[in-house]
Amino acid sequence: MARLQNKVAVVTGAASGIGLACVRRFAEEGAQVVGLDIGAAPAEFPGLFMTLDVRDEARIQQLMSEIISRFGRIDALVNAAGIADQGSVTAIETASWQRVLDINLTGSMLTSKYVLPQMEAQRSGSIINIGSIFGLQGCDGNVAYNVAKGGINQLTRSMAIDYGYANIRVNGLCPGLIETPMTHMVREHEAFHAYFTSQHMLCRSGQPEEVANVALFLASDEASFVSGQMIAVDGGFSAGRRFAPPAQ
Repeated sequence: MARLQNKVAVVTGAASGIGLACVRRFAEEGAQVVGLDIGAAPAEFPGLFMTLDVRDEARIQQLMSEIISRFGRIDALVNAAGIADQGSVTAIETASWQRVLDINLTGSMLTSKYVLPQMEAQRSGSIINIGSIFGLQGCDGNVAYNVAKGGINQLTRSMAIDYGYANIRVNGLCPGLIETPMTHMVREHEAFHAYFTSQHMLCRSGQPEEVANVALFLASDEASFVSGQMIAVDGGFSAGRRFAPPAQ
């Protein structure tokens, strides 16, 4: 039997990258998937697509109400909408700092805010927040993204504590370097890309589907006793640093 049969899943950032991979993987496993994104739906989108800017609280409330009215429930929410921007504290524009936090962190809080009452009523649900290895540890010139993803970790733990009584599980994923449109700028710089990839102990970058596979587990009943966890999907990046060249 499909692992998400008869379940309704909502995915933000659904038009590309990890979000789109989650949509496709969940649909393959039998879920009715609703994708939300500020961009246009890709061709042959496997589910219902709605346009959403995750900074728009009124629109979030409206769409979640429509989804619940149409399907009667929401079993899983994947908060995959996110952006990146560069700069240290003294280099980044304040507007850019705020935009990164609004989309990556506050957006995840707002979508959860309008899904949680339904999950409380049905006494079940799984929320999966897409964080980053740079929420587990910092890196240079990336302050807004680091802070936003670090905030995702605490948002995840806080919601797991507050809503566990209703059998609502909240977990986060911390991807390493994943081949998505958001990381194209890394691939444009060959030397840096090679160095960054070498710091993943598997000596390669990951694919969006590899993150989606772990999200699928967390959305399924197989993860029925997993909550409040930040799971690194990073090819071993967070295991530590390699000082000698990789073995051939």
